[in-house]
Amino acid sequence: MPALDLDANATEPLRPLARAALLAALDLPGNPSSVHAAGRAARRVLEDARAAIAARFGARPQHLVFTSGGTEANTLAIRGLSAGRRILVGATEHPCVLRAAEGAATLPVLPDGTLDLAALEAALAGQPPALVCLMAANNETGVLHPIEAAATLCRAHGALLHVDAVQAAGRVPLGLAPADSIALSAHKMGGPKGAGALLLRPGLDPAPLIAGGGQERGRRGGTEPLPAIAGFAAAAPDPTEPGRLAAIRDAIEARIAAIAPEARFPGRTAPRLPNTTSILLPGVPAETQVIALDLAGVRVSAGAACSSGKVGASHVLAAMGLGADAACAIRVSLPWNAPEDAAERFVAAWAALRARRAA
Repeated sequence: MPALDLDANATEPLRPLARAALLAALDLPGNPSSVHAAGRAARRVLEDARAAIAARFGARPQHLVFTSGGTEANTLAIRGLSAGRRILVGATEHPCVLRAAEGAATLPVLPDGTLDLAALEAALAGQPPALVCLMAANNETGVLHPIEAAATLCRAHGALLHVDAVQAAGRVPLGLAPADSIALSAHKMGGPKGAGALLLRPGLDPAPLIAGGGQERGRRGGTEPLPAIAGFAAAAPDPTEPGRLAAIRDAIEARIAAIAPEARFPGRTAPRLPNTTSILLPGVPAETQVIALDLAGVRVSAGAACSSGKVGASHVLAAMGLGADAACAIRVSLPWNAPEDAAERFVAAWAALRARRAA
């Protein structure tokens, strides 16, 4: 039986339409910056993709900057929009945001994992203008932050709001508004690896991280990865996916709760992504659980994919007040093509590892 891949928050399987668009673009010989016929044909594919992605997220094509992925998009926003501003970041942000904003003030979260809005208001009040960095959805727990409420506070205090929308895009309704900028990544949506985007509200023009030949209106140098971008534009979700995946996720949680009263689900009481659950088994390190499940043919993760090889206590769960148990949770994230028996197969493997640990 094929392995059961439940690590979609690390990367989604490539969608068929995205694969077809990628392969078609591979056959285009021109550079989008060339003015001859082949270059113009490549440019049309690039700009059609830009328009399609921008329209999907309520932005203008000229305010979309293609990047290599979510990490670069987040870093471009943070480094390019923070001049003269304090930086405030949520305590549960992705490591790429925390590193790009190193030295920034940290905003606490509530026990359910959502941003402490009172703390945000206090950090903004009576202070110089800030750049606030807040993810739309947490990559470990799936918890959705109150972006609308945070944006209202930011506007009231002259702050900019950058949203890391990498995990939320394609899984919950999402647009550029009310943020000032959002970061996207193609492979988290079922597109190819190697493409991402930063969407900006009109009037914002971040300084480039990469100087080059004027591509992306001078905001990101280097020849655009056309095949990956074409696949990015074609990676549109099926509107039935959220409901189907939420039903599987809920079945997993209900079955585990029935057989393991000690298990916990951090963030379960908050609004979450439909495909994500964090499962905490006290006393059993996350690394042990990930390896045992992998040997059983089930792929899950612990924390962000970029932390692979150094599994430890989750900074996300630590910020939620889970103490030593922050090192004992795994992330189960259902892909768009999760099989209908995913709950049954996962729970069987998880129950077996629990039984071995208890023996």
